[in-house]
Amino acid sequence: MNNLNQTSLALRAAALACSLLVGGVALAAPFAYVPNEKSGSISVIDTANATVVRTISAGTRPRGIASDPSGQRLYVTDAASNELLVIDSGNGVMLKRIALGKSPEGVSASADGKYIAVAVEESNSVSLIDAASGALLADIKVQGKNPEHAVFSPDGRWLLVSAEEAEQVDVIDVAARRQSGSIAVGLRPRGIGFAPDSSRAYVACEMVNTVFVIDMASQRAVAKVAAGRNANGIAVHPDGKHVYVSNGTDGSVMVIDTARNAVSATIAVGKRPWNMALTPDGATLYVANGRSNSVSVIDTASASKSAEVAVGELPWGVVIR
Repeated sequence: MNNLNQTSLALRAAALACSLLVGGVALAAPFAYVPNEKSGSISVIDTANATVVRTISAGTRPRGIASDPSGQRLYVTDAASNELLVIDSGNGVMLKRIALGKSPEGVSASADGKYIAVAVEESNSVSLIDAASGALLADIKVQGKNPEHAVFSPDGRWLLVSAEEAEQVDVIDVAARRQSGSIAVGLRPRGIGFAPDSSRAYVACEMVNTVFVIDMASQRAVAKVAAGRNANGIAVHPDGKHVYVSNGTDGSVMVIDTARNAVSATIAVGKRPWNMALTPDGATLYVANGRSNSVSVIDTASASKSAEVAVGELPWGVVIR
């Protein structure tokens, strides 16, 4: 066998070894999972080529989405059935339905994979769920009305909760399973993201077009960054050096330099950009555009849009595994 053939075989073997086998078909990873609230589905995008490769049925009004650390399970809130749907990401099979309060929205998974948290709007509470068993561990009341997001800090110590009718984010002590305080921010806090070391949190406040920077040690806002109109989604780069905020009315994403707490770039995307997620290497940002029925793909190195991917109707957000 000549060297060329040996090299070709080695490359093919490496590609197969690195692939994900689902239903007998080798697929690349990671994938971006996009819940489409009006379509009752999840669009699955192969991030290697920004192409939709599958569509998964997901209740009637899927909104919030999270994944376990392995990427094998998806956790999706269905606002129509008031349930948390547990879905096998490989074959799309519904594994479990967990009853929740009325109008569940944002969902978050702890970094260690032990807990799932769901913001439940009409009960003004956060449901804390054991990921292994699906058991409800606690229904934690919060101060804000109509909570939208409940996000774990990377160290698993805190949950920060945003709400539509609030001028603060509520703080839940995960171990104690209760609200331990609140942090003043602007009117209608939306998206929340944490620095990788849990030292800072970033909160987009929609009605004041501002991102608040929170010091988690003192649990107070230490800086404000002017964003675009109707700032809402937040994503934090894995290196902690940049934070991304989506601006719903402007149809843009801004890049915040965390060393200066200042905007360093603005990128045009689709209509009504909402929630977002980064690939694990931080190279690509996926932005759900609720009114364009699309996902904008942003190259973070150049801070430019590289693709626009059509998905279902009213995409709510993205999780990537």
